Amino acid sequence: MSTTAPAPPPPARATLPRTFAAMMAREARVMRKNFLSTFVRVLVQPVMFVFVFAYVLPKLGGGAMAVPGGPTFSTILLPGLVGSSIIMQAMMAVIFPLMMELNWQKSITDRALAPVPIPLLAAQKIVAAAVQGLIGGLLVFPAVLLIHAEGEAPSVDVANWPVLVLVMVAGSLLSAAGGLLLGTLMNPQKVQVLFGMVLLPMTMLGCVYYPWSALDDIRWLQILSLFNPLVYISEGLRSALTPDVPHMPAWAFLLALVGGTVLVTWAATRTFTKRVLT
Repeated sequence: MSTTAPAPPPPARATLPRTFAAMMAREARVMRKNFLSTFVRVLVQPVMFVFVFAYVLPKLGGGAMAVPGGPTFSTILLPGLVGSSIIMQAMMAVIFPLMMELNWQKSITDRALAPVPIPLLAAQKIVAAAVQGLIGGLLVFPAVLLIHAEGEAPSVDVANWPVLVLVMVAGSLLSAAGGLLLGTLMNPQKVQVLFGMVLLPMTMLGCVYYPWSALDDIRWLQILSLFNPLVYISEGLRSALTPDVPHMPAWAFLLALVGGTVLVTWAATRTFTKRVLT
């Protein structure tokens, strides 16, 4: 009686989801390795702002940044600091590694040899950077909630969890896609322009320290600020976290965030593909 040996299993074939998951697993290992440095970098700026505006100034008697009887300044500050952390961390997570891969290390060619279309490689970079931006935003909450003078605690009331999740996810993706777009368009020798001409104005005029409606008396600046993506992230988070503070209508910031994410991702994917292939 003869027995037939079982047929060997078919060789594993690379698929787009499997390859994409492998690249994301690599990003996760890098993030785990650098978590401590990322944790410190993310918290330094918001902790300093919260310490000065919500602790030092009230102790000195100069912390009446909000209207008497209205929300505390830390309440106004919380959504803006979360939004600025999201946009800064997501953009930085993609811009500097991309510039190194494209210009100095030239390692982008190795990534381009992966069995995935180049636009999917761009999408993977956006998703990986968005995850870092999302983590950066979440790490801000303990700092703002714990560091404040007596009577200056932020009043947080999550009025709409779906809106909160959607704003944070869409804001992270929009920021990461914007970082990819800037990283493929900018000359690496002029990277300092990124801070002076892009990130600093974006943060200072992104409705971090005041709601968008507070600019009613400066109408030209209120309209000009609509070109700043951080405005929509801050106002969306303000709507979800501090609904008693004036904020944009939900349709306005959701349309800007979702539509902007689609548009900027499309543009970033095209410029990334062009840079890799040239």
